[in-house]
Amino acid sequence: MPMHYSERHKAKILVVDDHPIVRQGISQLIDREPDLHACCEASNAEEALSACQSCRPDLAIVDLSLTGVSGLELVKQLRSRFPALAILVMSMHDETIYAERCLRAGANGYLMKQEATTTVLSAIRAALKGEFHLSERMRTLLLQQRITGLASESPIAGLTATEFEVFNQIGKGLGIAEIAKQLNRSASTIETHRANIKRKLGIAANAELVLYAYNRLNEASPGTPGG
Repeated sequence: MPMHYSERHKAKILVVDDHPIVRQGISQLIDREPDLHACCEASNAEEALSACQSCRPDLAIVDLSLTGVSGLELVKQLRSRFPALAILVMSMHDETIYAERCLRAGANGYLMKQEATTTVLSAIRAALKGEFHLSERMRTLLLQQRITGLASESPIAGLTATEFEVFNQIGKGLGIAEIAKQLNRSASTIETHRANIKRKLGIAANAELVLYAYNRLNEASPGTPGG
């Protein structure tokens, strides 16, 4: 059952982001609240897993674009190793592409970094109560898809979970050997995934795929500033 937090028993929150200024800003926002405490910070997946083991936070806020292992893969690992942990993904990336995948990976919600501080805090408290947080726009989109039975218009939605992870690593500029090491797969397996990705996206050349993946990885949600 979800716990109740107060000034005497503050919820402990882990902040995972590879930008120190962002981590500090989120931590300061959290520490101003009487029922919340930023107990630890991490810049990558390895540090985050170690922090969860030592600090035992109640909730983790995870950036999607981490150096090395991605935020999406970290969410899967956190959910597997710490099933009681509440997880919020915070990102600049278009929620119509990433939000549903993050929920399937085990996240309790998806937040755009451009959200107001009041929205961030309400999302944190909702996740701590075992609830899910999505923007009204995303809730409406998912409801429409469920009612109509239509999939997302984005071709990326057709990628499998592993293909999507390979696609993200390609967007970071990683080569086949580097991706194979990150995902603990053989180089030939990654090459097969890359070929399937190109086929599904209608892309012929490897260089074109790299550019497309980079642009999508660095694309903010429509109507919001990038960063």
